[in-house]
Amino acid sequence: MKLNVVNEAGKSGSEMQVSDAVFGCAFNESLVHQVVIAYQANARAGTRKQKTRSEVRGGGRKPWRQKGTGQARAGTIRSPLWRGGGKIFPSTPDENFSQKVNRKMHRGAMRAILSELVRQNRIVAVSEFKVAQPKTKALVEMLNRLNSPDVLIVTDSADNALLLAARNLHKVDVCTVSGADPVSLIRHEKVIMTSGALKKFEEMLA
Repeated sequence: MKLNVVNEAGKSGSEMQVSDAVFGCAFNESLVHQVVIAYQANARAGTRKQKTRSEVRGGGRKPWRQKGTGQARAGTIRSPLWRGGGKIFPSTPDENFSQKVNRKMHRGAMRAILSELVRQNRIVAVSEFKVAQPKTKALVEMLNRLNSPDVLIVTDSADNALLLAARNLHKVDVCTVSGADPVSLIRHEKVIMTSGALKKFEEMLA
């Protein structure tokens, strides 16, 4: 398979041969769904807190005597059976939502996503993608030339100037090949990849 490589001005420059095993495989929707859900679950933090019967305020006195009233027996007004009582199995902040994704599943999902992005013409291959200075204005002009306002930029090595230029744009993210994951790849309309990044993906996923 060949991908059209453009320059920073958005004009076609050359073609690059890429592996069909990485960028031309079938789309496994169920696998991609499972891996994406797992990634989102692993990023989830426990923020809920409910109280047990021992944590709810009050309820120290027995509401009425044990026998003779005709009422059901009760020892505290904070029983989980009562309105305002504690929860039997409460949610806690240390609740673990993590799901396991093994290496084979992760690689399969990445190959399926990259192949589908190629089929949908959402991957923009560039020879290199650099900014002279860490200026947001310069990066916006480059993205406008490539017609890519909502984009993930994947580079083969860390570029601090590019990272600083993009951090104030809420629809633009920058990462290296090792930092790319299924969620970030499908979140944006387009994915800009350097030639070096494409080669690294082939080495990792072939």
